[in-house]
Amino acid sequence: MNLEAVRNFRFEPVFHTYTHRDTMLYALGLGYGSNPLDTSQLGFVYEAGLQAVPSICCVLAHPGFWARRPELEIDWLKLLHGEQSFEIHHLIPPEGTVKASYEIAAVMDKGAGKGAVLHLVKSLNDADTGERLATVRSVLFLRGDGGYGSFGNAPPEPSPLSEQSPSHVKDIPTLPQSALIYRLSGDYNPIHADPVAATKAGFERPILHGLCTLGIATRAILATFADEVPGRLNSLSVRFSRPVFPGETIRTEFFAAGGQVRFRSRAVERDVIVLDRGTAVLRA
Repeated sequence: MNLEAVRNFRFEPVFHTYTHRDTMLYALGLGYGSNPLDTSQLGFVYEAGLQAVPSICCVLAHPGFWARRPELEIDWLKLLHGEQSFEIHHLIPPEGTVKASYEIAAVMDKGAGKGAVLHLVKSLNDADTGERLATVRSVLFLRGDGGYGSFGNAPPEPSPLSEQSPSHVKDIPTLPQSALIYRLSGDYNPIHADPVAATKAGFERPILHGLCTLGIATRAILATFADEVPGRLNSLSVRFSRPVFPGETIRTEFFAAGGQVRFRSRAVERDVIVLDRGTAVLRA
């Protein structure tokens, strides 16, 4: 990694016009509509009274695979998506045009041979009014880029969860074709579709997108604590721990305390934690 090039790198603003169709497709990728008689699910996949799942802010106005830029000298083949968070400032409309501004806020060096952690911040605004819709933070683990130095101030790491029994549990099944649906929302990495590419990346078969798993956890929170009202979710953060295989059931375990909910998610069939150290903050 060329640390100075990374520090001085500037993103061009990204504009993204999306429609009701895109909003419904994103929700279908999260499994909404599995029960056609459940009107609370239909509210995210049917044009009458359509509302956007808040986690759509993570996929709107994507900057592309910028880490492959040669001047940055990032070993992008060893890049992992470690953590993700978003804060909703204003209800995201089901269609419109948004403008995203990106900034590399910090790089934390773990030492030669140990990698580095990069913090990327996206400010998502309504392109017409300028109103801030969301702030999205991504934490990227650069496994091959340790020993080159640090800059910026990183937020504290999320604290571990309690070992007590969860107060609530929500199971949401995924479909064998879930990754093929979700990738149509913008992430076309072949490891989510092509068995050969997945095998080369070290997986036995194509895996579900980490941001899809995050979206399913968002869905579980809305169903369990917010009566399916998107405006009640203020923020969410999570650490990615292991991949999900399409077709598995994702069980989200909650530890509620007032307006804050800690959570983790596991793949039921393998009994492995796939999301960890999650926190959701709710509005009254």
